[in-house]
Amino acid sequence: MKRALILITFLATLSSSHGKLLVKQDEPKQAVKKVLVKLSLKNTFTNRIESARATIFLLNDQEKVVGQASQWVIDGTKGKAALAPDASTTYNFVVPSDKPFTKTKLIFNRIVLGGGKQVDPTKSVEIEK
Repeated sequence: MKRALILITFLATLSSSHGKLLVKQDEPKQAVKKVLVKLSLKNTFTNRIESARATIFLLNDQEKVVGQASQWVIDGTKGKAALAPDASTTYNFVVPSDKPFTKTKLIFNRIVLGGGKQVDPTKSVEIEK
């Protein structure tokens, strides 16, 4: 009986983290001393995404960082909405920079599902440009 309970708990944990955060990044728009990058986010997990933190880097033609910012792109705390399963949302990443850049690099640092379960962002995020 104890083994069956452990197996059921393990399978429930495994299935709750099945899915990905799909991210589409639009072309950056440069304004005076800042850059705006629109992200379209879709949750394909079976659980809601409580929070997700990302960092975006602006790179010049020599691959050197000329601007960067880290922000919570999904923040389901303090009365803000989490991202439900199969739901989509957008987020506007604002990066302070007045230097020219040729490309961006977006990475996710942390993803927390409902119930506080953390998933590996390197395996759970799919970024499309």
